[in-house]
Amino acid sequence: MNEAVKEAIRTGKTALGIEFGSTRIKAVLVDESHAPIAMGTYDWENRLENNIWTYSLEDIWKGLQGCYKSLTDDVEAKYGEKLTTLGSLGFSGMMHGYMPFNAAGELLVPFRTWRNTNTGRAAAALSDLFVYNIPLRWSISHLYQAILDNEAHVKDIDFLTTLAGYVHWQLTGEKVLGIGDASGMLPIDPTTHNYSAEMVAKFDKLIAPNQYNWTLQDILPKVLSAGESAGVLTPEGSKKLDASGHLKAGIPVCPPEGDAGTGMVATNAVKQRTGNVSAGTSSFSMIVLE
Repeated sequence: MNEAVKEAIRTGKTALGIEFGSTRIKAVLVDESHAPIAMGTYDWENRLENNIWTYSLEDIWKGLQGCYKSLTDDVEAKYGEKLTTLGSLGFSGMMHGYMPFNAAGELLVPFRTWRNTNTGRAAAALSDLFVYNIPLRWSISHLYQAILDNEAHVKDIDFLTTLAGYVHWQLTGEKVLGIGDASGMLPIDPTTHNYSAEMVAKFDKLIAPNQYNWTLQDILPKVLSAGESAGVLTPEGSKKLDASGHLKAGIPVCPPEGDAGTGMVATNAVKQRTGNVSAGTSSFSMIVLE
């Protein structure tokens, strides 16, 4: 059995998932039968800065590299193999929040996590406008609250994404988001599998007096469904993930997702009439309807 696992590691017949949770970054490596063969972890904590719950970019990259090293150390300790390639790779993270970037790829304000509740005015106004419940934590609430607060950075936004979307972009060059995580930015139209065109139009009309040089569709990530191509790990991306330099580029990467979807997959609650309950930093249930 060990020899078969070693061969899978050497030949890249594996898949690696890395999740950015609120208190821990976790990595799980599985073989072709979906059996876990190695894992890695990295503990981290958000902090309150200027009344905003945040993680710094340094936190994100130190955490990702630390988690990946923990995984590769586990592979080497169990099987005596260095991890140099993978069959596939994917990232997920705490959903929602606010990470706006300018055209130079610079983060305009510190990452505002899902935990922030300073978006009450925006969420209420958008719920009325869209005739749809818009939670405080959603990215569109954070964006509109920044507009209501006349924050200077808003005019310079070129790209707005989530934590998983940011990591994926930096490692692949692709500005995309899995449909589950995207639904925490703006409601998704179930017929088009894209952001609601009606709500996008309403939002653009709402902020038209501000005369920004962008529209909402301009700055949001492209929505992808499970199984769609979301790019490959670039040479630069492999160095950002694996500080040791052993991991090869060119590995296919799936659309980045949110923690709700990965929780459903991890508990096999993906069929109709199944569900799961998460009792982590927050408690919630996911029920698959008919």
